[in-house]
Amino acid sequence: MIESLTVLGLESSCDDTAAAVVRLVDGSTPQILSSVVFGQSELHSAFGGVVPEIAARAHAEKLDVSVRQALDQACVGLDELDAVAVTAGPGLIGGVMSGVMCAKGIASATGLPLIGVNHLAGHALTPRLTDRVGYPYLMLLVSGGHCQYLIVHGPQAFTRLGGTIDDAPGEAFDKTARLLGLPQPGGPSVEVEGRLGDPKRFRFPRPLLDRPDCNLSFSGLKTALMRLRDQLVAEQGGLTRQDRADLCAGFQAAIVDTLAEKTRRAMKIYLEETPDTPVLAVAGGVAANASIRSALEEVCGEMGIGFVAPPLRLCTDNAAMIAYAGIELFLAGAHDSMTLSARPRWPLDQNSPALLGSGKKGAKA
Repeated sequence: MIESLTVLGLESSCDDTAAAVVRLVDGSTPQILSSVVFGQSELHSAFGGVVPEIAARAHAEKLDVSVRQALDQACVGLDELDAVAVTAGPGLIGGVMSGVMCAKGIASATGLPLIGVNHLAGHALTPRLTDRVGYPYLMLLVSGGHCQYLIVHGPQAFTRLGGTIDDAPGEAFDKTARLLGLPQPGGPSVEVEGRLGDPKRFRFPRPLLDRPDCNLSFSGLKTALMRLRDQLVAEQGGLTRQDRADLCAGFQAAIVDTLAEKTRRAMKIYLEETPDTPVLAVAGGVAANASIRSALEEVCGEMGIGFVAPPLRLCTDNAAMIAYAGIELFLAGAHDSMTLSARPRWPLDQNSPALLGSGKKGAKA
């Protein structure tokens, strides 16, 4: 039995530069000793979304700072670490490369084992970090770039039940915010605006509910909102504050209803595995949405399944999840050499066909 295992984690897959130190005590109890996150919202706000080149430069400037702060907050020196884990994909390639090169430098200088972590696995394993959820559990990974239903069997074993065939919910929220002149990131802006609106005034489609599978589609919701907006502008000469609030409320309600129904279908498949303690866990940035959380919790209550949602700070991108995923991979005997490469695409389920197509660099999702 390993008495203690301490891992430094690095995350730089999109627009958050993060470092964290996580310790596993007595082989069972994880402790987040530190978690540092530098956001880039101000750098990208003028562009209505994340600019890859700006993000990559910001990561290069902040990675060493975040590592130093994480070590200082944890009161841990490099000589007290057992490994360094880093997001090696998927993500914006410039940012992922920055993180991988930083981790390689640390590993090379200290002789520490290097562990490349799939960013999506970091999110998927977060319920084990926060709530010690046992395998197998059902995971809804819902973020700015991804939306998938996964059965999590182990740190390297995932079965995808379904996912988005186009825009992820977070991407749809961001596009909606841009269409309505709301600030980025779009998810929180649309949620706040929607609280003032009537979700029944405008009827939005509930995509793919006529299909029996667990796949999702959200690009049509954005198109529907754009048409409603344009119709109001043509009729009235512009949008009132109430118009905007009602559009946000209706748009969000369509996403909530769709996720709730598709989650019921995923649960039925998951329960066929007869898990000892069935659990639905949700993670990813969009999991911070209160309406989505409430709807999923209600579905779990209907079906007698436990519900786990990590703290909001661990739903968005962070390095604590990467450090913990690194711990599970380390215990499973996985580690990487200095040939570790940054990967823009890296599906968790290697056996299922890609939902979003593939190219020379591999499957997207």
